Amino acid sequence: MFVFDPSNTCFYYLRDATRELWYHGFDNYMSRGQLSPLSCKGRGPDWENPANIAFNDVTGNFSLTLIDVLDTLVVLDDPPGFQRAVQNVIDQVSFDVDTKPQVFETTIRVMGGLLSGHLFASSPGQPFYLPWYRGQLLDLAYDLGTRLLPAFATPTGLPYARLNLRYGVENGESLSTCTAGAGSLILEFATLSRLTGDERFEKVAYKAYFALWNRRSEIGLVGNTINIWTGAWLHPEVTSVGAGIDSFYEYALKWYILSGEVEFLDVWNEVYANAMRYPRSPDGYWFRHVNIHTGNHAYSTIDSLSAFWPGLQVLAGDVQNAYKITLDWNIWRRHSGMPEVWDAHFMQATSFQYPLRPEFVESTWYLYRNVSLRDITARSKVECGLSGIKDLRNNARDDRMEVIRSVGDTEGKTTDFTTDDSHYVFTTEGHILTLPRHVLRPMSSARRRMRREESHQCPAVSTVPADGLIRGIGSRYDAEYARHLIGLKPQSSDELYWSHDGWCAVPCTDLYNVTGIRVHIVSRLDGRGYDITRLGPHAVRSGQVVYVNDTELWSSAESLARLQRRPDVRLRIFLDTEDPLLVTQDASIFFTAHTAQFGADPITLSRKTKKFGHEGGVRIRKEESNWLGCGEYGQNFGGDAILVWRGECTFLEKLVRAQKAGASGVIVISDDDEPVNPLKPQGDLEDVALVLLPHTPGKGLAAMVEGAGVLSYGNVLFSCRSGGSTTCDTEGWEMSTRMCMFCMSTVIHVLNTRLLV
Repeated sequence: MFVFDPSNTCFYYLRDATRELWYHGFDNYMSRGQLSPLSCKGRGPDWENPANIAFNDVTGNFSLTLIDVLDTLVVLDDPPGFQRAVQNVIDQVSFDVDTKPQVFETTIRVMGGLLSGHLFASSPGQPFYLPWYRGQLLDLAYDLGTRLLPAFATPTGLPYARLNLRYGVENGESLSTCTAGAGSLILEFATLSRLTGDERFEKVAYKAYFALWNRRSEIGLVGNTINIWTGAWLHPEVTSVGAGIDSFYEYALKWYILSGEVEFLDVWNEVYANAMRYPRSPDGYWFRHVNIHTGNHAYSTIDSLSAFWPGLQVLAGDVQNAYKITLDWNIWRRHSGMPEVWDAHFMQATSFQYPLRPEFVESTWYLYRNVSLRDITARSKVECGLSGIKDLRNNARDDRMEVIRSVGDTEGKTTDFTTDDSHYVFTTEGHILTLPRHVLRPMSSARRRMRREESHQCPAVSTVPADGLIRGIGSRYDAEYARHLIGLKPQSSDELYWSHDGWCAVPCTDLYNVTGIRVHIVSRLDGRGYDITRLGPHAVRSGQVVYVNDTELWSSAESLARLQRRPDVRLRIFLDTEDPLLVTQDASIFFTAHTAQFGADPITLSRKTKKFGHEGGVRIRKEESNWLGCGEYGQNFGGDAILVWRGECTFLEKLVRAQKAGASGVIVISDDDEPVNPLKPQGDLEDVALVLLPHTPGKGLAAMVEGAGVLSYGNVLFSCRSGGSTTCDTEGWEMSTRMCMFCMSTVIHVLNTRLLV
């Protein structure tokens, strides 16, 4: 990550460059009264075509951009500019207009901007307090909220996507809406309620949010679009973390941070776990679209709105997974911008627009990257402002200046108000909200008793020294893998981290297995099975889901015994020679091998097994032409054990091929000395067994078997005994070395004597 050092001149250069670029766009907006940076003309609603939602969802003829940038002037530390903007909004803005904007966009941009501006203008003790201000921005927000309330008059409580600000919901209005649009209103509406004392706004937003959450699928996923009248999810019933659903996740966590309402923390904990379980790709670097009922992969596109996700992960404390923003970062590097849609399967963009969306900028800020500022300047800065991009391939510009906040975001989140221990949050539009302490609601005593074992304190973390660049993303072990996923050719900056002795990692998804926990189960009143109400000392709250994936927990006693299989087994290695010269007082040696969690248990030998590891000894054999055990064997081993090396194919394949060749099992020599217990695959392998021998003793055993075959001094046998010992490993290796040397030297001596005779 990057840490900015205030004494670093580069920091001041970037700050000043950000301000210059932002004011270039804003000053043109104020002086020319326009939002068309290429044609330098004004732009408002499409009065001739009300169905043109691309324009009319946002431009409601109420000075949207002027309101939207109020707290950006706070971010840029411009008190005079903030005061002028507040006065302009008070003088010019009215919501008594015959336009039909989108409820979601109007809420996050306009209501959010008004509330944030009010909080700074009315709070003494900071440079943006306005002594003459009398709550006019809050009055405007209240008027707007009142005009939006009729949208919630549906059987489900889910709001219409659009309504006329003067006349309300029009006849024939669409009954479909997206999850983000209906479920991302709680921050603004509830803040309005807390500041005005009118609870209607918080209640309708709360009801809408849980109208979505309570309709989640059996595996805990919510869809992308829904019918507001029936509450049915609409085709194709898929979900991800991007467009149409993104801020639903965001507002669960942020409203909890802002208000302390623990129900939203419960939702966040569950919805985040489900998102990481189903939409997340197996390597963990991107999020797919999956079916909400099965979790099956639907399609592989990534949209630019999903770039907000790493920033949310940082806010939630999952920093390591957030670092995988390197995927988005490499998409940006490839296009010098964030294309609207990227196909992860074909590794190419399918929609090349970039309307200056702020999501990637905000997430990037959390990891302190700044190169995106140069790209925005080069691509978007024109004479009359900042233009959107129609096509990133040829930099064809769009005559729209939809978002100028995102440029301010690249500097803004490093200002003083973000450094204290506060509960400021940035809304999905980047507006800054907080709640005065007197409007926070303490948890009831009954709820506190129910949740007494919970602790929401953040764990202690080590302090990051503020001395510049600590560790760049390019130095991460998985940086090359993320670049490969995008198909981006290495650049000179990548080569700085290359080493001839380095290696490129292919990351694995973390898997967790919990066993041995006491579970409290109660019967459901609706007859739909049982609820788990307690896991060990932890209460399971309503709405949380506990998965028991190990079906063998409910199987027979024989299967249960397999679950108790010891992880290690002692192998006794000895010879069956009859040559008195090779017989010593104790010629046996012992190795510790690791048992597989499938096949026969070499310790407790079931009735179905052959003679793998029996006390009398089993001959160990090898086939030189198939030393890895991955090909078909050319002979029948008649119950002997096969010695093979690890690699090329799976443990399962080695055991299946040995079974077909009539062997009683397999001893696999590992490629290192780390303990590994091969996991259980599917299939019936109860008549054969597999053990894994560490590399060091395995080499000694291989030498013994080879010597026995070449010099004909007998067969190498083994038997199994329970319990492993590291001491035996060491002693066994030393003894095997001595024994091999003794056998080889003795046999050679005898052979030479016989040759002389």
